Amino acid sequence: MKISELKPQPDGKTNFKLSQYNFIPTFSGCYVLTTFNDDILYIGQAVNLRRRFEQHLKNPEKTLPTETGKAISFFFLSWNKNEIGKLERTWLNIYENKHGTLPILNKIHSPIDG
Repeated sequence: MKISELKPQPDGKTNFKLSQYNFIPTFSGCYVLTTFNDDILYIGQAVNLRRRFEQHLKNPEKTLPTETGKAISFFFLSWNKNEIGKLERTWLNIYENKHGTLPILNKIHSPIDG
């Protein structure tokens, strides 16, 4: 599934590499890791997007190639920290309704509340 199929659409994008760290905002929101072709690999939420970006870059599971491709882009959308769980769940539901499963790098569903 392509990033363009998510609603609402992320409004920020950068390369998923350490040199972009300072360009990632520190606000709360939801984010998506995608391949070169914008295929979704992972959907997540963060109270601090920059800190979460760095954590993922240190995690080989997020940086090594998958059978679907390698994480190349980091898309994000600023969102009220009290509502990021709902946005993440919405994006995961959109993905799961289309594919019957979570994105390849997501291991668990987001909480229903929050």
